[in-house]
Amino acid sequence: MNIGVLGAGTWGMALSALLSKNGHNVTVWSALPHEIDYLTETKTHPNLPGTVFSDEIHYTKSIEEACRDKELMLFVVASQFIRSTTALAAPYLSNGVILVNASKGIESSTLKTMTEVMADELFLVRDDLNYKLVALSGPTHAEEVAMGMPTSIVSACEDEEVSLLVAKVFLNSCMRVYTNTDVMGVELCGALKNIISLAAGINRGMGLGDNTKAMLMTRGISEMTRIGLAMGCRRRTFMGLAGIGDLIVTCTSVHSRNNRCGELIGKGMTYNEAAAEIGMVVEGYHALEAAVALSKKYDVEMPITAAVYDIIKNGKAPKDAMYDLMTRDIKNELDT
Repeated sequence: MNIGVLGAGTWGMALSALLSKNGHNVTVWSALPHEIDYLTETKTHPNLPGTVFSDEIHYTKSIEEACRDKELMLFVVASQFIRSTTALAAPYLSNGVILVNASKGIESSTLKTMTEVMADELFLVRDDLNYKLVALSGPTHAEEVAMGMPTSIVSACEDEEVSLLVAKVFLNSCMRVYTNTDVMGVELCGALKNIISLAAGINRGMGLGDNTKAMLMTRGISEMTRIGLAMGCRRRTFMGLAGIGDLIVTCTSVHSRNNRCGELIGKGMTYNEAAAEIGMVVEGYHALEAAVALSKKYDVEMPITAAVYDIIKNGKAPKDAMYDLMTRDIKNELDT
């Protein structure tokens, strides 16, 4: 297939390498010209050491070139830029194009998932366009995907034939792809698990142990599932790769920006100080406002999310937030 990739960060480049290896014609665009210059000259990414990209991948500073005559467009920009990037790309998209979102987040101003944001913007800019939307999510740290380490991901589309087609595009011996029709559930998982990862990192930064981390992960998937069910999603999605699978890797991996950010906060840094040290986008931070708003809108208790919000947004001491979590009223686990 002729595939355009919008976003040249670590995840965008890891997926571009995979798609090129699978025999597709890949064109990569970035809003940052220096990224394109660096990739063109070195065939490497500074945050993916040891990975050299195929000469077959084409790089461009023109979003028109990236989108024109493409059968599939992969969106891999930070969640806060999905709307603006969709608007930029829209005039050049071909009828019948498949739009795959690989970014994880919820738009705080509208509480929409990324594919909903894309559909919203396309209606405004190109209401004549015939297209399909797919969400791609799962336990897939870019560093390991770029190295060809085996993992699995979920291709989610309301049209199961389209989700299967996209699965075949990405499938190889290192990437096993499952399909799912619960698009919102898959996207909620991708956004909310980053907040729980912040909590797990704060736990480690405070010097707490594996028991605490296991508690936060288990109860974290519980509150993710509660809000998902309230919004009409399917329970099994949260027990799958996009839910518990991605949650496990994000809460435990050395590659997790959210986990590392949380750890630095747990050691006493502010969010801004921690984010500056990491030097890359921390998606969990950008999902916090929307997650708390969804909790209020649907009247669903999300105590871990609320605790992370209080620590990062309101300056609450992590030890006080943990104390409040531990002294909440007793609940029946089967009901929560």
